Amino acid sequence: MGDVQTVLGPVSPDKLGATLAHEHVFSVTPEIQRDFPALSWQGTREDAIRYAAEKLAEVARRGIGTIIDCTTIDHGRDLPALIEVNRQVPINIVAATGLYTHDKLPFFYKFRPERTAGGVPRKDVILEMFLQDITEGIQGTGAKAGIIKVTTDAEGATPNIERILRSAARAHRETGVPITTHTNAAYETGLAQLEIFRSEGVDPQRVVIGHSGDSSDFDYLRRILDTGAFIGADRFGYYRPGQPGIDAKVKTVVELCREGYADQILLAHDSVVYADWWELFPPTWEDLPAEWVPTHISDTIIPAFQANGLTNEQIDTMMVKNPARLLGNNDAY
Repeated sequence: MGDVQTVLGPVSPDKLGATLAHEHVFSVTPEIQRDFPALSWQGTREDAIRYAAEKLAEVARRGIGTIIDCTTIDHGRDLPALIEVNRQVPINIVAATGLYTHDKLPFFYKFRPERTAGGVPRKDVILEMFLQDITEGIQGTGAKAGIIKVTTDAEGATPNIERILRSAARAHRETGVPITTHTNAAYETGLAQLEIFRSEGVDPQRVVIGHSGDSSDFDYLRRILDTGAFIGADRFGYYRPGQPGIDAKVKTVVELCREGYADQILLAHDSVVYADWWELFPPTWEDLPAEWVPTHISDTIIPAFQANGLTNEQIDTMMVKNPARLLGNNDAY
């Protein structure tokens, strides 16, 4: 197993500790931050960094050693801010490369799917960007991406999405950095992702099919798990109309563990610590569930697992052993 890239440098997988496998620290719209900074930051950028550091310190105090920040190139990623936060908090942060879109692509991607240099074809520009984030660093910081995050939602694996998924697969094969995804479980889009990844030669054991915990369809979940892939039970706290509630999400994980799948499950919230998507942040809890915070698993879900019969060993497998195996299994092939 190789070292895991964090925003403060490489870390041995056995030093990651309990890990939240799909979170977001900053989602700040780049053009707004650049041109209208007062609309991106409540107060100042430094205020937002202090706020995020305080929130992550609460997470660290609960024994969480690592978070995987799944904020991609186009999803409000801000590596300099993330590094400043990490310097204030004793926690590992793994940053992502990738693209977050349900289908549409800006003209930059649309009109230059492949570049040429002196008539010699070069890699897809999306693949080039992923590789640069992984091998050289993100936003000039030198901090390297430790995971690739891509998306398939209700629109399915459209040509644009397939292009991104194949770029992710090729970046993964070339560098060994694992893949994690956003899916729409109601549309079973994780299966389409796996089909494309496998056609590119990707080992499913190095892929996380994210947001699978939004489904209580055990047939769908077993079809993913039986490929060897991980699933993300990674939206604890996101209890909205049309989504499974806390009891359903807990019982789904408990049942899968009883069936022997504990070593393929990762836990998280998919929460965002600071975003400029709302006029006020934190937004009123009429907009977001009160439980959707990165301490919810520590405070509520682990006790619920224990009350439903999960052992500490099973919880440790999901929170410590599985993320270390995913992130540390990073040899190219």
